[in-house]
Amino acid sequence: MFDQLDQLESRFQDLEAQLADPAVASDGQRYTEVAKQHAEIADIVHTYRRWREVQGNRDAAEEMLADATGEDRELLQAELDELTAERDRLHDELQLLLVPSDPNDEKDVIVEIRAAAGGDEAGLFAGELRDMYLRYAQGRGWQATTLSTSEQGIGGVKEAILEIVGRDAYAHLKHESGVHRVQRVPQTESQGRIHTSTASVAVLPAAEEVEYELDPNDLRIDVYRSSGPGGQSVNTTDSAVRITHVPTGVVVSCQDEKSQHQNRDKALRILRARLLQAEQERQAQARADARKGQIGTGDRSEKIRTYNFPQSRVTDHRIGFTSHALDAILAGELDELVDVLRQAERQRRLEAFQEGDVAAPVGG
Repeated sequence: MFDQLDQLESRFQDLEAQLADPAVASDGQRYTEVAKQHAEIADIVHTYRRWREVQGNRDAAEEMLADATGEDRELLQAELDELTAERDRLHDELQLLLVPSDPNDEKDVIVEIRAAAGGDEAGLFAGELRDMYLRYAQGRGWQATTLSTSEQGIGGVKEAILEIVGRDAYAHLKHESGVHRVQRVPQTESQGRIHTSTASVAVLPAAEEVEYELDPNDLRIDVYRSSGPGGQSVNTTDSAVRITHVPTGVVVSCQDEKSQHQNRDKALRILRARLLQAEQERQAQARADARKGQIGTGDRSEKIRTYNFPQSRVTDHRIGFTSHALDAILAGELDELVDVLRQAERQRRLEAFQEGDVAAPVGG
């Protein structure tokens, strides 16, 4: 580990020298690239330097302790204990900083929410999950756009697809993938019985055109007139778009916008994200079949999280985390839940890194 840290520090010093070079400073693109590389390793280098400082102070205290007596010895022992604890904490922090991060963490996301088991109640729950993620994005100052919605007659949704643009959006939201279960008395239940329903969530890293190039020859694009609930006509032009990726059979439809061009752009963004996800799964065995693992069949037993209304409780079954702030969570206050899931992922990545294995995400 320390050989790697020494190499990083040497690289950091080289980058600092480049940033101070007038030739680099006058080249905007090169300066930006160097500054980015510098920022990426700054935390670990500063932590390593602090570790060396603490280790040096600890070694000095240990030498002095060997010759100390009486009250001086007690003071030095207390100082040595503090320095040892600080050194060990910094050592653990360095290990975490060295663990490779998920390369998708900085990406924007496509969030797909679908009603699963439970009929109308599942649709209502899917709509609440959609609103929860929209509020969470708003609270973080991210930009959230509804790319596609298939509404249900009583106010819920069969399917909603969101695009969320924001710093480290995928890092914060990727653990939402899976089956979410709700337990409550539906509005339509006359005898007060608790029902269980589910909705599935898939969080996909958004793909840029440069990351996944679509061959126009692989696309079949159909246009048709969009319609609202119950078949009511929304407009009288062929503005709805259905795109089929012929080689894989993946189909995406969008009709929310009045413009065919806008619907086409939205459909292409969703399609590109889905295909990039599939390609990444094929390239990395550790993430093979991840999309199926995210969504499952929507069966009630395949849950990652339960929202229990009678007890005002939310439980994430992957990490055994329970909160009794159900209303706040559904209102988009997900920070506490997201933080513990990210910490669990970091711990799993650290353990896998120490064993020399590819790190796997939480719940994977």
